[in-house]
Amino acid sequence: MSRMPQGQGSSMSAREKPKVDQAVDSNGDKRKHKRGAYLLLGLLIIFFHGSWSVYQIQFGNLPLPLDAKQAGKMGFSEASALEHVKYLTSLGPHPVGSDSLDLAIQYVYAVAEKIKKAAHWEVDVQLELFHTDIGANRLSNGLFKGKTLLYSDLKHVLLRVVPKYMPEAEENLILVSSHIDTVSTTEGAGDCSSCVGVMLELARGVAQRAHGFKSGVLFLFNTGEEEGLDGAHSFITQHPWRNSVRFAVDLEAMGISGKSTLFQGTDHWALESFAAVAKYPSAQIASQDVFSSGAIKSATDFQIYQEVAGLPGLDFAYTDTTSVYHTKNDKMKLLKPGSLQHIGENMLDFLLHSAASPTFLKNAKQQKQGNAEKDKAVFFDILGKYMVVYPQRLATMFHNSIILQSLLIWGTSLLMGGRPGLVSFGISCLGIILMLIFSICLPVVVAFILPHICPFPVPYVANPWLIIGLFGSPALLGAFIGQHIGFILLKRHLRRVYSRTKPGLTHNTREYIIDLEAERWIFKSGFVQWLIVLILGTYFKVGSSYIALIWLVSPAFAYGFLEATLSPVRLPKQLKVVTLVLGLAAPVVSSAGLAVRMADVIVGSIVRVDRNPGGLPDWLGNVIVAVAIAAVVCFMFVYLLSYVHISGDKRTLGLLVCTLFGISLALVSSGIVPAFTEDVARSVNVVHVVDTTRIDDGNREPLSYISLFSNTPGKLTKELVDLGDEEFFCGRNMTIDFVTFTMKYGCWSYKDSNTGWSKSEVPVVLVESDLVTDGARQTVISVDTKSSTRWALGINKQEIEDFTVQVDSEKLVLLGDKSEVDGWHRIQFAGGKNSPTKFQLTLYWLNSATQTSQREAKDAEDVPFLVKLRTDVNRVTPKVMKVLEKLPRWCTPFGKSTSPHTLAFLTGLRVNI
Repeated sequence: MSRMPQGQGSSMSAREKPKVDQAVDSNGDKRKHKRGAYLLLGLLIIFFHGSWSVYQIQFGNLPLPLDAKQAGKMGFSEASALEHVKYLTSLGPHPVGSDSLDLAIQYVYAVAEKIKKAAHWEVDVQLELFHTDIGANRLSNGLFKGKTLLYSDLKHVLLRVVPKYMPEAEENLILVSSHIDTVSTTEGAGDCSSCVGVMLELARGVAQRAHGFKSGVLFLFNTGEEEGLDGAHSFITQHPWRNSVRFAVDLEAMGISGKSTLFQGTDHWALESFAAVAKYPSAQIASQDVFSSGAIKSATDFQIYQEVAGLPGLDFAYTDTTSVYHTKNDKMKLLKPGSLQHIGENMLDFLLHSAASPTFLKNAKQQKQGNAEKDKAVFFDILGKYMVVYPQRLATMFHNSIILQSLLIWGTSLLMGGRPGLVSFGISCLGIILMLIFSICLPVVVAFILPHICPFPVPYVANPWLIIGLFGSPALLGAFIGQHIGFILLKRHLRRVYSRTKPGLTHNTREYIIDLEAERWIFKSGFVQWLIVLILGTYFKVGSSYIALIWLVSPAFAYGFLEATLSPVRLPKQLKVVTLVLGLAAPVVSSAGLAVRMADVIVGSIVRVDRNPGGLPDWLGNVIVAVAIAAVVCFMFVYLLSYVHISGDKRTLGLLVCTLFGISLALVSSGIVPAFTEDVARSVNVVHVVDTTRIDDGNREPLSYISLFSNTPGKLTKELVDLGDEEFFCGRNMTIDFVTFTMKYGCWSYKDSNTGWSKSEVPVVLVESDLVTDGARQTVISVDTKSSTRWALGINKQEIEDFTVQVDSEKLVLLGDKSEVDGWHRIQFAGGKNSPTKFQLTLYWLNSATQTSQREAKDAEDVPFLVKLRTDVNRVTPKVMKVLEKLPRWCTPFGKSTSPHTLAFLTGLRVNI
């Protein structure tokens, strides 16, 4: 860190002629010292190309797939695993309760039987088709707040591999888990037929080499995951082998193919075991931080293994092309070669190492008695080649040390600089704030404009590279403007200081030195920015704080070795380009790929951002992307931008940035580059609704209509071009509550909607008794879902204090611990074909429930519901089929656990029962 001239801690006399560095020519044209546009453009190109290269190496560099002959009897073959994926996807969507799921289970069981027969003679393989009892999942965190999840008649395939002559291995199992079922809208090549294919191939390899194991390996092919993690919950609460499980590995997908990344890990010793043997490590604690924060509205079976069973473990997921998640485009042709080979070889090596290690078994057994905080670790990979793991405690100690040293250096420097140095520091910090403000504001303005000038509010989903021009360009320009304002203010301050302390300098020399001094302050403001991030991350124990550490320490060391002036007499020199290159090398290698991946995931998630269709403004998705891009620009370009301020070609660079923005805007506004394609499609669901909630004394017939809605922001204008003869009406004047899943904007049509269903399928909700005992009101309600084994029921918690659910004589849901969201508690049921369809619901009213809302209601439809019920039938009616055939090819249904199937029945009881 350079020392300040006189007035800033310098001991040089005001009358003494300064010893000007030879780099400063007071009689020459100072323009020759300014960096040219070609140099700055070259630096930008190097930075972008370097970041993209890091991303490709870290996330896109996949191993060569092996066939069965190349893998041998004990290796992993992607070709063999793909044969399983090919069959499962050929079945089409196979959700819980479908015939196709039964076929998928039969196939997995048949392949497992072959594995059992071909196992090594010293290996004992046990195979079981587990049929679950009815059960209740009462998770209360994340997505499951305000919900009770019920399930029945689920089937899982279990394959246990243990050494024959090691009976204790049966009591110490490593669980490898994934799910066979899919949502109703996709064949599920990525989520998660690929995982099932990988597990079957892993089981084949493990069965040949398990004779030397200290622990057994249990492969769980479960069903019901897509309906609320029901499969994992049913195993971990019902099967006798659950008590022998010591460690859990979950394989998942929130995209399709690419590298399966380790994004959740519980314990330092487990992460170290994986790092020690993984051939192609891909691991990011930053993904764990984002996932656990709730920013990504999703959950995996790993949550069950952690929260319900208390198991240590690892969670892996594919994250490439997240825009196809749970849509028709999760298909075989988008699986990248090498994807299954990557996770397969990593997992095979990990299982062979862990199951044979007595240390791993000992750590797993002791985990429950240990301190969870003590075992936490920081983990990440470097270019997909090496994996770094160290304890969170060590990270905290090291970070605190760096923070204290940084504060000491800054404090000493400011103390030596006196008041002028303190003011310069304050202005440089102001520059950081202005940079953030301008960098965020400009792309946010663009985010607001896009829905008004483009065919779709989010016109870049199919071509994510467009965000560089649409949001990256204005963010970069805004960051420079904000930083340049700070630069100008610094120059004004330093001009006053130098005119008072160095009157002997010529005007040109003084102005040039002021430029150099201001440039250094702007560069050093990046240290302050990242130091603040490091302090906050360390305080809140954010695992990915190591990123801030690298972005602080590496440039600081480069600056200290190459730029810092130790003599108080020497005046500042121009920052060297090599300082920037060396200082940013480590930060770019460690985090540039991650930044690109996070941006890709955010863009891909926009297609399903509106969880209640029409509930979010059209511009919100753009704003999310804009703010994320602006944050990346501000933090990653803070050092690079400091080299631009004394350039004589700032306007040229500004023009290039504006040109890039203009071209991108023209491409999306004109529709030349499509917003959606057949492979990256917009979410559009078509549901045949039979609604009895609108029945009154004058109308006893159910209301039937076809509903269109989208989880992607924007109206459905383009989608209706070919549906003109289907008589659809669109707007917000018909809100449909699919039981806390609410369509606030959509389209509906009554034409030909009375066919494809029968009145015998309409669910029945009846009051059996309504009594007041000792001032407490209790209402018993019977629920008959008819042929439906997938339904959702909402209970009004503003009126009801508690409730129980009973099936036959068994109480499935007991009193107590009922959370709520927006005044409702939601019961969600999913099961096989033999699941019960009749339930008894006992409601216990709040003592303060006086039905004020009922008395204030002007008519029957204004009285709020006490309970609401939606039942689903996985059948495509003739009208729905007709609409689906006419929709553009760039449209796709999107499925999730709360989404209705293509035929849904709505009913309920109002408070005035």
